[in-house]
Amino acid sequence: MTANVGTTDRVIRAVLGLVLLVLPFVNVWSGFENVYLTYSSVIVGIVLLATAIAGTCPLYSVLGLSTNGRT
Repeated sequence: MTANVGTTDRVIRAVLGLVLLVLPFVNVWSGFENVYLTYSSVIVGIVLLATAIAGTCPLYSVLGLSTNGRT
């Protein structure tokens, strides 16, 4: 896969991913009724971090988008 995520996009994804991973551990969404929100936050956080580290986004590839200036 070719890199289709630019530097600014990668930084934003990494920061947002880390925030979403930390929120459940600081009990922002506590209680059984918010268990889906907690799991969703962790999953989205992992995906954002993975795409930031890899430098490629599968959704961008499908849509033909790129924030990388070197394409």
